[in-house]
Amino acid sequence: MVWQKVGDDLSPRTGRPKVDKPKTIRYSIRLDLETEEKLQTYSLENNITKGEAIRQGINLLLNQKK
Repeated sequence: MVWQKVGDDLSPRTGRPKVDKPKTIRYSIRLDLETEEKLQTYSLENNITKGEAIRQGINLLLNQKK
């Protein structure tokens, strides 16, 4: 736990911890029902968010040999 000085007292720091790579860029996409269901199923089966699944998919595409 990280402590911070508040006046003359020390109290635990509140809020979320800082991350190394904050995700500040947002995209809005349109999916058909079949693709949304596949994305949701994949996310649930792998215990990840839909955003993380999409990021993994982008990385797979970029890492493919052409």
